[in-house]
Amino acid sequence: MAAGETHRVIEATFRIERARLIAGLARLVRNVDLAEELAQDALVAALAEWPKTGVPANPGAWLMAVAKRRALDALRRDKMRATKHEEIARTLDGTFDGAAEAIAAITAIDNNLGDDLLGLLFTACHPILSPDARAALTLRVVGGLTNEEIARAFLSSEATIAQRIVRAKKTIAKAGLNFETPRGAERAARLPSVLEVIYLLFNEGYAATAGDDLLRPDLCLEAQRLGRILVGLIPDDAPEKAEVLGLQALMELQASRLGARTGPHGVSIPLTEQDRSRWDSLLIRRGLQALARAEALNSEGYYVLQAALAACHARARRAEETDWPRIASLYDRLRVVAPSPVVDLNRAIAHSMAFGPEEGLRLLAEIADSDSDALRNYAPLPAARGDFLFRLGRLTEARAEFEAAATRSRNAQERTFLLARADACRSS
Repeated sequence: MAAGETHRVIEATFRIERARLIAGLARLVRNVDLAEELAQDALVAALAEWPKTGVPANPGAWLMAVAKRRALDALRRDKMRATKHEEIARTLDGTFDGAAEAIAAITAIDNNLGDDLLGLLFTACHPILSPDARAALTLRVVGGLTNEEIARAFLSSEATIAQRIVRAKKTIAKAGLNFETPRGAERAARLPSVLEVIYLLFNEGYAATAGDDLLRPDLCLEAQRLGRILVGLIPDDAPEKAEVLGLQALMELQASRLGARTGPHGVSIPLTEQDRSRWDSLLIRRGLQALARAEALNSEGYYVLQAALAACHARARRAEETDWPRIASLYDRLRVVAPSPVVDLNRAIAHSMAFGPEEGLRLLAEIADSDSDALRNYAPLPAARGDFLFRLGRLTEARAEFEAAATRSRNAQERTFLLARADACRSS
């Protein structure tokens, strides 16, 4: 394999394995910063070794074995807990060729709920951290998002996000948390934050805030996997079960559209113009089944309502069959359950589809009058206004809004789509 190709394999492998590496290492060393450093050390080792020796049969296990060895060295240097030192030392006594066996032994030490990433998620969502810090830390460590991407997701500044993450890591290290999934009341208390960051992770995969690609399917898949694990983890009679099922349903239904969201060159295709034969019917069935279970529990929580919205689209075989009045009604209820400027914006879009673009413009004016600061640099706001104006035939105004939206977008494919809509205003 050529050196360039080997480097691409290494980068792809690390991108896939990074979160699991950090989660497993954090459980051992109980320090997120150190876990990130150890994972990075493993990447450096791969860049040095694999071009000479070839890509190993199990590259993920190779990276973990190297990282665990680095962890052992760090524990010895810093004279950390003797019991943890002995646990790692016993699993790493063999030769490097026994990496797979060592990984299996180390896994036996891990929490009996069976997933390091969930342990890391629940630790990052500990009540000693502020809600904003919990979400920012998890997106950075588990999702691998940059501070800029997280800032876009939170409609915040990059400096603010960086400060939150640094403070959160220091707080966790000082508290000596054990990176395990809690049980009972403690788990229920942290669950809303866990659901939030899993959905934020999914959303960054579904519509990347920055970069060259509109989609990051690896993030969607990881969020779906974590959501499915949570469904199995929460007892059926637990009050929070409905919202966990609602999140699973929402992600499955939205993920069903991934294959139809972009054209041949990666440019966005609006929901109303997508080829619905390319929607994943298996994911739709899974999503509708999860939603039915959630609705049977008589819940109108945030994720259950969001899943009900997604189901309206999934059930429509053609865009013309979409039940927009029901979608508008669901957004009215969602606004009560979880008020936010973004919900208000989506509500305006839904009402424009159900009752006409004039109604959409009226609701956008209400948003501007009440709280425009949160959406000041949010590209979907002028994009929505541009769409309403386009549908009304006010093409000069629509073009200006699409161009304004393009300047606010950090995603290359989204910018291309918005500029194409602006050009369409000239030719119509």
